[in-house]
Amino acid sequence: MRIMGIDPGTVITGIGIIEIRNDRISAIDIDCINLNKKLPIPERLKIIYEVCSEKMLKHKPDEFAIETAFYHKNIQSTLKLGQARGVALIAAVNSKLNISEYSPREIKKSVTGSGASSKEQVQFMIKSILSLKENPKFIDSSDALAVALCHYFSGGAGIQNGLKKTPKSKNSWGKFVEQNPDKILARK
Repeated sequence: MRIMGIDPGTVITGIGIIEIRNDRISAIDIDCINLNKKLPIPERLKIIYEVCSEKMLKHKPDEFAIETAFYHKNIQSTLKLGQARGVALIAAVNSKLNISEYSPREIKKSVTGSGASSKEQVQFMIKSILSLKENPKFIDSSDALAVALCHYFSGGAGIQNGLKKTPKSKNSWGKFVEQNPDKILARK
């Protein structure tokens, strides 16, 4: 199974694609779309759509996971984030992928055990979980891989051509570990 994770943004959009084969998780694409701030927003959105579509065509993911929009202090930033999410979602719908979304806290908790983790802590865990030799060049790429891993760890299956909002779980992290021993990686 292949899962494409997206950390949306109108300046940098992180892209991470993981593959799960025989209970082994590996990163098959770690990338980001680094856009020029001087480009008009419609041009940036077009590029996000095109790159996402190209990655989907090239890697043929089975599932698509994206970070939900969250409120910034600046409403304009929030609106632009929503637009970036929108074009990535349209690319996924056009590729007939199963789509799920996760909040930043859900993503952090799924890879670090704490929903209040820093981006650096998430990046450290991504490197460890995926046995990467070095950190991805952009932290947004690590975040995108975290979105994909969150989807896998949650057991999300998506809804064909729809959007699945994962239910809030009242289970503890310990309960998750207890119920999913196959998803816990042993340190060497």
